[in-house]
Amino acid sequence: MNKSESTQIDDVAKADLKQLLAQYHTSSNGLTSQAAADRLAQDGPNTIRNVKKRSEILVFIENFTSMMAILLWISGVIAMAAHMVELGIAIWAVNVINGCFSYWQQHAAQKATDSLKKMLPSYVKVRRDGQSLRVNTEDVVTGDLIELQAGDAVPADARIITSANLEIDESSLTGESVPVDKTPEYHHGQGEFSQDNMLFAGTVTTNGTALALVYATGMDTEFGRIATLTQGQKKVVYPLQRELNHLTRQLTIIAMVIGIAFFGLAIFFVHYPVANSFIFALGMIVAFIPEGLLPTVTLSLAQGTQRMAKRHALLKNLNSVETLGETTVICSDKTGTLTQNQMTVNHLWLAGNTYDVTGTGYVTNGKIMAGNQAFSLEQDSDLATLIRIATLDNDTSVDEGSGNEKAKILGTPTEAALVILTRKAGEDRQALTKQFERLGELPFDSKRKLMSTITKTPAGNRLIYTKGALGSELAACDQILDKGVVRPLTEQDRQRILTANEQYAREGLRSLAFSYREVTADDPLAGTKIADYTPQTAETHMVFVGLTVMSDPPRPEIYDAVQKCHRARIRIIMVTGDSPVTAKSIATKIGITSANARVISGDELDQLSDDELRQALKGEVIFARVAPEHKFRIVSMCQKNGEIVASTGDGVNDAPALKRADIGIAMGVTGTDVAKDAADMILTDDNFASIVSAIEEGRTVYSNLQKFLLYILNSNVPEAAPSVVFLLTRGLVPLPLTVMQILTVDLGTDLLPALGLGIEKPEPGMMDQPPRPQNSHLLNRQIIWKAFGLYGLVASIISTCAYFFVNYVHGWPNVALAASGSLYAQATTMTLGAIIFCQIAAAMNCRTQISSVFSVGLFSNRRIWLGIVVEIVLLGILMEVPLLQEIFNTAPLNSAEWLFLACIPIPLFLLEEGRKLLVRRLRARSQS
Repeated sequence: MNKSESTQIDDVAKADLKQLLAQYHTSSNGLTSQAAADRLAQDGPNTIRNVKKRSEILVFIENFTSMMAILLWISGVIAMAAHMVELGIAIWAVNVINGCFSYWQQHAAQKATDSLKKMLPSYVKVRRDGQSLRVNTEDVVTGDLIELQAGDAVPADARIITSANLEIDESSLTGESVPVDKTPEYHHGQGEFSQDNMLFAGTVTTNGTALALVYATGMDTEFGRIATLTQGQKKVVYPLQRELNHLTRQLTIIAMVIGIAFFGLAIFFVHYPVANSFIFALGMIVAFIPEGLLPTVTLSLAQGTQRMAKRHALLKNLNSVETLGETTVICSDKTGTLTQNQMTVNHLWLAGNTYDVTGTGYVTNGKIMAGNQAFSLEQDSDLATLIRIATLDNDTSVDEGSGNEKAKILGTPTEAALVILTRKAGEDRQALTKQFERLGELPFDSKRKLMSTITKTPAGNRLIYTKGALGSELAACDQILDKGVVRPLTEQDRQRILTANEQYAREGLRSLAFSYREVTADDPLAGTKIADYTPQTAETHMVFVGLTVMSDPPRPEIYDAVQKCHRARIRIIMVTGDSPVTAKSIATKIGITSANARVISGDELDQLSDDELRQALKGEVIFARVAPEHKFRIVSMCQKNGEIVASTGDGVNDAPALKRADIGIAMGVTGTDVAKDAADMILTDDNFASIVSAIEEGRTVYSNLQKFLLYILNSNVPEAAPSVVFLLTRGLVPLPLTVMQILTVDLGTDLLPALGLGIEKPEPGMMDQPPRPQNSHLLNRQIIWKAFGLYGLVASIISTCAYFFVNYVHGWPNVALAASGSLYAQATTMTLGAIIFCQIAAAMNCRTQISSVFSVGLFSNRRIWLGIVVEIVLLGILMEVPLLQEIFNTAPLNSAEWLFLACIPIPLFLLEEGRKLLVRRLRARSQS
């Protein structure tokens, strides 16, 4: 928020209420129905609009205009120019099917995202024509008087006119997990949105009631302002898109160089006619372009999104999967992301004892413990007194739900934590409230920071039960309850209490103090009517009982998720609107940082230059009390440091950073629409651990794409080898493999096993490796060496031997190599078959890089085995169907030739397993 916007809010907050009502042409009776209708027509509905929405047609066309897609369009043209019309059509068909599938997957993800939208409440009470009406939130206009109570979402920005015990959850704007007190009086606290008399759209009423004047709706609210900031950001290009573009350029250069070389050799070395040489060269160019790459990428990413959806992570764009695998930094919010957003009592402090409370969240899943022993109320009367105050001095109800249902609270998170505490203690709230009748209440307010209830005991006496901030409680107390005895509160007692509180605060915990006062017959209040009780008369001469110490606990699964991130060399930077002490406590507790981490507040961040911030981001750092613009800047500076950034969040304040990040991750349950729209991924269960699973999935996708490349390029070598033999012998050795047979491998037999590699499961130890360097590429030296120098070379030798084997059986070298006829067709078919059976071994060998295939399961990838069966069947069809024999120059093979082919895969597979075993042992020896 800039200064002018902050000033505008302050102007409304400070304005005289009568003048403000006059300014908006309204009164205590609210607007007239006609005036409201006129303003709705003039200003539009109270909704968050998409400022810029891309045309669906452009989104569709994008799927057909990537560099690889363009290369395939050109390949189709080249094929047609080489008089291979059927091939050109086939290549184009692959491109069309792939583009349509990509668009469908993207569209389906967007529809799923839209179904998650639950931004503003459906209805709200407004005062119009002096009557209280229930209207759709979209119909709220400036000048409306809105009536709020506990559980209501605030539909627009408003100035409080009157309120009672009002508390607002502003975590969607500020990231602060604790509800804030609101009153009609102006007071500006620390940070943004801290005016006590102002309400903001997208926040929630957790306690009390209010009547407020609406001064901004829709896109004019703070909610809308941040939405506009988000929608104005351009999304960064996905790393996978950049990498595929780079790969396309590499493959294009390779294909063109090979095509030109073969064209020159055919003319000047073999003395082929120019026309024939040109067609031959074009065929080689098309052969070296991996037509199956785009379908494999798309299917691999789609399979990744489907597996992640089962893990409650919804991807809106397929490319996001792989980008997650490159993530080096996660900028994470705290409230509701790393923590449960459910206040929980952890400790109890009494003058004579201290207790721990087990269990977390709004569910009765723990006990009160003294050391390792469970403690009951009967064993400690002081504890029983504290629990009784927590039960009776409480207006909140908690429905814990059943099964997988999330707990629901009506009231404040702090009081909800006390309700769960009393249940853990075994207190029967319903019976206790019947036994101790409530006579009156002194509501909580932000000035005195206390809440008191007046109850009637079974004996007919009155008791005043009070809870609140420790400082206010100590000021009201002059006695202390110590092991069942009430005695004077000494200075030493005060120091003990304050010391304990300071220790809890250093751990990021919040303390709530409890006291009581018994109104005896000689008490000045004994004859006073309940209605005449005031804080000044009732909240004095209190007996201090103890403290409840609570926190918003980390999610149970967060500890393991953080450790996985550390092992994977992924840094987590906490970026929260919560206090510095709480933020550092949580970060240290769950292992994000050490105790030496630097904590930078929003105010301090404003003073840092970009260079200073970039330097700070290289070390252990936590950001607390930050604004939306701060998060955006943090993400941007991380990216300037060369990081691939994933940014998580659920509130409006997170949206700009989500849009700017390489991967924006929004919470699906608690997240606002603005956050979901800005994000690339939505966690439907708000589980941070799902991010780690998604990162592993992303790394697996990249690894699988490399396996696919190795598999495809490996087959290109034996495809080219026969042509090299043909050229080097100046045509004395007829072409052992025709162009149509080459394309049979590329677009036929290779495709299904390659697609099977695209869905291979992660190898063991995937998350024990650092993210891949950004300067590394899909096509690296290791893959080139394996494809051309190892797998490809072996397959070339075997397939060439297969060609000569057929000729040898039929009399070569005593007779010339067949250049036409059925024997030539049989020899080329044998070459084709040898390549296919070498690819069967390659498909199995490519499943892992150094791990044994047996470690991931020999038969675990059914799609590869299906592909192997299909390519063998396809080979048989090409050999046996007369029409296809003519098109592909094939002929049937005899049993000896089939036996030759069948003997190829097993030795190649076992030899590669031996090589991988040797590599593993050498690595283990070097590491030890």
